[in-house]
Amino acid sequence: MSINAGEVIRVATDHGAAEEDMASETTPILGMRAEPLRAKGASFTSSVFNLMNAIMGSGILGLAYAMAHTGIVGFCVLLLLVSSLAAYSINLLLKLCDQTGINSYEGLGGRALQKPGEVLVAVTILVQNIGAMSSYMFILKTELPAAITSFLNPETSGGAWYEDGRTLLILVTVFVVLPLALLPRIGFLGYSSSLAFLFMLFFTVVVVVNKWAIPCPLPSNVTHIQISNATESDCRPKLLVISSKSAYTIPTMSFSFLCHTAVLPIYSELDRPSRKRMQNVTNVSISLSSLLYLISALFGYLTFYGHVDTQLLLGYDTYLPRDVLVMAVRLAILLAVLLTLPLIHFPARKAILLLFCGDGSFSWVFHIISTFLILALVMVLAIFVPDIRNVFGVVGSTTSTCLLFVFPGMFYLRINNQPLRSLQSVGPVCLLVFGLFVGLLSLSVIVVTWAQNP
Repeated sequence: MSINAGEVIRVATDHGAAEEDMASETTPILGMRAEPLRAKGASFTSSVFNLMNAIMGSGILGLAYAMAHTGIVGFCVLLLLVSSLAAYSINLLLKLCDQTGINSYEGLGGRALQKPGEVLVAVTILVQNIGAMSSYMFILKTELPAAITSFLNPETSGGAWYEDGRTLLILVTVFVVLPLALLPRIGFLGYSSSLAFLFMLFFTVVVVVNKWAIPCPLPSNVTHIQISNATESDCRPKLLVISSKSAYTIPTMSFSFLCHTAVLPIYSELDRPSRKRMQNVTNVSISLSSLLYLISALFGYLTFYGHVDTQLLLGYDTYLPRDVLVMAVRLAILLAVLLTLPLIHFPARKAILLLFCGDGSFSWVFHIISTFLILALVMVLAIFVPDIRNVFGVVGSTTSTCLLFVFPGMFYLRINNQPLRSLQSVGPVCLLVFGLFVGLLSLSVIVVTWAQNP
């Protein structure tokens, strides 16, 4: 999969929304205000898998490159910082849900900034998720045919239907994405999310195993990057690195924890919902995701050291050509991306529901029509636009940052109406400032990348 650090920033994964719990944006279904006759919701385990699927995506492929340009200690510090801030921002959203009885991100925007805030959040979610879905479908279109044909006889001539990326994209969209996207509740995706997690776990195991399959120093006669005078010093891990490329790390890691539009729908459908129980779901999901991120990045870095590629799998292609495990893990990552698409679809459809049906009432007719329209739009973008990721890269760097850091901090300050100098405002203000910093940094990274590679 040809994904560089800039693309990791652009494909930020933010997913999920529940439809049957949308009868009213202010329906008090959470915490102590839960309805007494509420149907049994999603289990704790299913909710963890759904949130982990919302967190983890193709961004895991770029984290070894991030470690190579920050060092092991620097990477660990940043990983702890970003994961903690992501958990804290989710905690703010959950607090606001309990305080207001509102169970949607758009509803919190409306409470904080009136109708303009509600529309702002809906448009932000819609743009972010359509961009993410288009980017993921673009990846499937370009990489899925190669992943399939890698298992076949290399002497086989081309021209088969499975070598056409557009044909494969249409087939997997119609027979996999569409049925899952038509499900009315996000809790139903627990099984597909567990499969996506297993694929990510498989990727991590393969990265660990292949640490001892590639010698160090790297053999220069097989690499696509010319390595001269390779010495044992190339095999010494660096604990702390500061360079211009280190600027890629914070946006890349930040967007690797983007899951905030999935949190409230998952909370709404959680069995025996309470803020503490949902926070436990969040903590488990972020902790397990961080562990997989750390292990895959560490062993990927310790395999290639300073020569790690912006997309980890490219290095294995070079040194382990036609390796069965590498070919299998590439297919597994693509399947994980495929199973993530329905989760991204949920909040996009919910945003359209709010924009065009302000009452938020559930309708099967609108549900089906909007599902078809969104999937048709993103499929057309992925098939006919040469490089849609560049367009959504700039927009995504701002919308992702807003959803991840800026909106939670801003909404908390507005709804609680706390003075900025009060102790309760310190955390939200820091989150808001950090979000603005990450947004400007990621936008700068994309612009510099464009300038270097026009």
